[in-house]
Amino acid sequence: MLHQHLIPQQASVSISRKWYRNSILVRKKRMEYKFLGKTGVKVSELCFGTMSFGGIADEAMSRQMFDKCREAGINFFDCANVYVGGKSEEILGKFIKDCRDDVVITSKVYFNTGDGKNMSGASRYHIVRAVEDSLRRLDTEYIDVYFVHRFDDTTPIEETMRVLDDLVRAGKILYVGASNFAAWQIAKANGIAAKNNLSRIECIQPMYNLVKRQAEVEILPMAMSEQLAVINYSPLGGGLLTGKYNHGNKPDIGRLVDNKMYQIRYGEATLYETAANFTELANSVGINPVSLAIAWTAKHEGITSPIIGARNTEQLQASIDSIHVEVSDELYAQISQLSHTPPPATDRNEETSEHNYGLRK
Repeated sequence: MLHQHLIPQQASVSISRKWYRNSILVRKKRMEYKFLGKTGVKVSELCFGTMSFGGIADEAMSRQMFDKCREAGINFFDCANVYVGGKSEEILGKFIKDCRDDVVITSKVYFNTGDGKNMSGASRYHIVRAVEDSLRRLDTEYIDVYFVHRFDDTTPIEETMRVLDDLVRAGKILYVGASNFAAWQIAKANGIAAKNNLSRIECIQPMYNLVKRQAEVEILPMAMSEQLAVINYSPLGGGLLTGKYNHGNKPDIGRLVDNKMYQIRYGEATLYETAANFTELANSVGINPVSLAIAWTAKHEGITSPIIGARNTEQLQASIDSIHVEVSDELYAQISQLSHTPPPATDRNEETSEHNYGLRK
């Protein structure tokens, strides 16, 4: 029997069995594992984001969610030094103490961690201090993937890549990551790394979901070309694709209700229209919108592991259930048509049609 979280209560009872059978497969399966880019490290097909640890989820609930993830086979946990002022790292550090060799953990550096003039950025000065603080909070000798949380517009990328390589050589981090970088910034950083025999960026973390598809233009093609791992954050659009925002309806709590940053990020009215149409489609095929939204992002061949998150175990279950949803090419295309497909990098839309100068044969 399928998990009850996978099938929403409001799902249409008049679903076409032929459409269901041909377009979407729901089945019980075990967690699968993928190589993290070219590293040889295997990670679960879902990554759990720990931003809620110590914040909207207290330590007891955080523990329950961590245990639920481990029981489901998740071995990949994403964190950052700024989550809940460092509390998320401290809690994650407690949880991994008995299974450190079985999990892959991340953290990040860039944003403000104090009131000092040099308490942010990707300079050597800040990074060497920040990594020591994260290691202490996580109570571990090394961080598996260490992300630069944002491109630093004021520090030469050569300096950033050099200090990250020093940390790899010192064994304090194993692999370098980049979050919220543009494709050209990743390419520039890795070009400098190659030229100077430094550790390259192996894993990237862009925002990617049905209503935010800019990553399809250059980031994902670049990642596939360069064999970089991609763990996309916000696969549910900050909650927009959970089925709770539907034709003017919205929940009493949630990031889009409480958080100004998310309200700005997802403030366009057309995004809510897309979310409503997506919810109707998910209900018509009898699948929880949460599970289907995550499965849609995971379908892209450039994605390694979508980052899921939750405030409690009930929310978490629907996200984990996404591994049981296999989206056909037909349904993937239909879901994709609900939102605006970004133009190619050249902005020549005709290149995707038959009305062009032709392809090289």
